[in-house]
Amino acid sequence: MIIETKNLTLVPLTADFLSTAAAYAIGSQHIDMMVYFPMDTIEELNAYLKDNTLQFEKAQPDFLDFAVLYQGKHIGQVTLYFEGLEGSGELGWIIRREYRGRGFAAEAAEGLMQYFHKNYSICRFIAECDSENYASQRVIEKLGMRYLETHGGRKNRSSEEERLEMLYEKCMGGKE
Repeated sequence: MIIETKNLTLVPLTADFLSTAAAYAIGSQHIDMMVYFPMDTIEELNAYLKDNTLQFEKAQPDFLDFAVLYQGKHIGQVTLYFEGLEGSGELGWIIRREYRGRGFAAEAAEGLMQYFHKNYSICRFIAECDSENYASQRVIEKLGMRYLETHGGRKNRSSEEERLEMLYEKCMGGKE
């Protein structure tokens, strides 16, 4: 499964991307407001990537992570978590620090939404982010998502503190 956007190529994120994924996935100095990241070790990241490869083989995966490639270089990942309700998915993204601020996260997420809407009839997309993650809030705005609520209970991986989480959604029409 390959998804092409104007500037990016999205391909399954496999263990082949271990060293380049480590650049953004390991160490809290890169990311500190995410639920599943940062990873603590290269072994943990490798296990995560192997699980992702298995997800692409399932008839009904729990999630799918795609490597975001810009000019052939792995710069981040974009994820679709399949929600319990059919036709619904949750978006996630992370872009290497040196590539942030160029619209790549929004372009990758929009490409994922368009692809899964057209090919798999997913019509409702949600995104959640830490209430202080202003960069992700800007991505969400670019995606045209609608704010739903702010609630407690968020646990970021790099912190023991309970945080506030903002929830957004975008509903797309029926299958095109």
